[in-house]
Amino acid sequence: MLALDDLSQNVHLLLERYTTLQEENAALREDIERQRQELIRTHSELLALQQQNKRLATANAMTSAESREEATKRLNALIAQVDRAIAALKK
Repeated sequence: MLALDDLSQNVHLLLERYTTLQEENAALREDIERQRQELIRTHSELLALQQQNKRLATANAMTSAESREEATKRLNALIAQVDRAIAALKK
């Protein structure tokens, strides 16, 4: 009888461990899927940023230093006009 009780107890313990391992396995599979989705999202974001970087580099290469200086002068002139308008409104 003792051997039968021991066997029953061992089977019960084995089933408990098996259930626990199944639960852990399911949790790990969910974590893997979550990380896979995050990797896909991050990869898509990386590709978009690389394309944007490429476009900006191309645009920057097309813009000569002379054009940048001209744009800076125009921007400074616009800022000066805004400052004068603000000063006129304050009077």
